[in-house]
Amino acid sequence: MNDPHTLADLLAIMARLRDPETGCPWDIEQDFKSIAPYTIEEAYEVADAISRNDMPALKDELGDLLLQVVYHARMAEEGGLFDFADVADAISAKMIRRHPHVFGDAEIKDSDAQTVNWEAIKASERAEKKNDDTPPSVLDDVPVALPAMKRAEKLQKRAARVGFDWPAVAPVFDKIREEMAELEVELAAGSSDERIEDELGDLLFAVVNLARKIKVEPGSALRQTNLKFEQRFRFIERMLAEDDRTPQEASLDEMEALWQRAKTEAKTEAT
Repeated sequence: MNDPHTLADLLAIMARLRDPETGCPWDIEQDFKSIAPYTIEEAYEVADAISRNDMPALKDELGDLLLQVVYHARMAEEGGLFDFADVADAISAKMIRRHPHVFGDAEIKDSDAQTVNWEAIKASERAEKKNDDTPPSVLDDVPVALPAMKRAEKLQKRAARVGFDWPAVAPVFDKIREEMAELEVELAAGSSDERIEDELGDLLFAVVNLARKIKVEPGSALRQTNLKFEQRFRFIERMLAEDDRTPQEASLDEMEALWQRAKTEAKTEAT
């Protein structure tokens, strides 16, 4: 039986793949920008394996994600910027710094207090990293490249930590109704695409706010709904296929009836 591969092996494999003389042509051609989409994709695949509770898949997907870190670190090393050891050192130092109650003498009574302390430390770090004369903002370092829904959630959480937040859920429902009404007005008026997009964005932002207030991760909720939609629509396709038909050949009423049947059968299976 072969000995299991180690992290050192993985680093050596990546160095060989990137070798200008004997490496893989595709790997040699890549740079930070070209690899970044793969890094994002692998993170989503990790989340997908977790949502399916597929542990063998999770092992594989975590390996794919680790490869992305190794890939970026190798390119940085080739450019004389940093290497994998520097990455490991930086995150280790950050974890120690942000957990003074574990690695130091600080005392924190519960997870809520830890969250407050964590954000205070992060705010201090952001202030130290600023290299211009603009005043620090609690919204600094919320990545623009985040998926829009996740970025909305993070922006709202940051603002909430300094008191810019509704004290209860009821006003958020009011805000959603307000934004829906404004969108309906723009649609009825035949407004420009830009105005309609703006109002729809406001509505989506308000819905994300609701998810945050009721402690539901909006991306996770939408992923579950996407899965539910996919299962029900595939049911429609299967039922129509039994009659040698496609959705294009069925009426909306027929498909709606099958949709309701899919819902009923799913509820029956769940009980």
